[in-house]
Amino acid sequence: MSSLTNKELLDAGVHFGHLRKKWNPKMAPYIFMERKGLHLIDLNKTLVELEKAGNALKGIARSGRKILFVATKKQAKDMVKEYAQKVNMPFVTERWLGGMLTNFATIRKSVKKMQSIDKLIEEDSITKKEKLMMTREKNKMERVIGGIAGLNRIPAAIYIVDTSFEHIALAESRKLGLTTFGMVDTNSDPTLVDFPIPANDDASKSIELITSYLTNQILEGLQERKAGKGDDKGNEEGAKEDSGEKRQRRTRGRKRKATETVDFEQEGTAPEASKEAKAAPEVKAETEVKAEPKTTDDTKDKA
Repeated sequence: MSSLTNKELLDAGVHFGHLRKKWNPKMAPYIFMERKGLHLIDLNKTLVELEKAGNALKGIARSGRKILFVATKKQAKDMVKEYAQKVNMPFVTERWLGGMLTNFATIRKSVKKMQSIDKLIEEDSITKKEKLMMTREKNKMERVIGGIAGLNRIPAAIYIVDTSFEHIALAESRKLGLTTFGMVDTNSDPTLVDFPIPANDDASKSIELITSYLTNQILEGLQERKAGKGDDKGNEEGAKEDSGEKRQRRTRGRKRKATETVDFEQEGTAPEASKEAKAAPEVKAETEVKAEPKTTDDTKDKA
């Protein structure tokens, strides 16, 4: 995907920050100016940081690792869920449970419980009341942990829409040493994130533009991984064909040797015996030639 332009960022309102009284001084390098008590974000720096984050996410996706999407804000959760499902990545859009990463083993037990309830509901052995109660419990669990049901291990990276709002998720990620990506507004601390993206994290258009760009980068990484696997598979198949041809040559050589030995056995003579048989008539011929002059000399003496 081609990189975004300043006009696209302006139209989406990415440059709007918070009021001056709410600002975080650590965001000073990313602030362009102040206007009517409102801080404006430098979009040139946003583009630079966005490109860095996109390349890093593409590399993680190419390596086959998982990226967790986190956005529990009302204006962000639906679109973030949609983009996460587009690239088949885990997501949390309802509520961040404390210990979702640091106490991952317990969360996995809850996921297994949800899956077992789903199997029980499909059975006909339970009553209608039990089925209704189980359905309610399953829907409640699926709303909170349904997005991480397919996550079998701790993800390699996490993408957070509002780092100050999702401070618990950010703290757990930093504790476990995950690669963190996040949209940081003028009231956030960019030093807590590995790849901060200075942008307006309250406007839905701004969130959608940034998230769609990063999702497309992840999708490109997944496609490159798939293409690389296809090339490796083709090389393996070529190597298998070569080894199969070599095996066929060996079997042909063995069959040829076997047929030659069978032919010699049918004739009743080995190769060496046949050579001796050919040499025997030549020896007899030589002895006959030598014996003839002697008989002629004897006859002359008698005469």
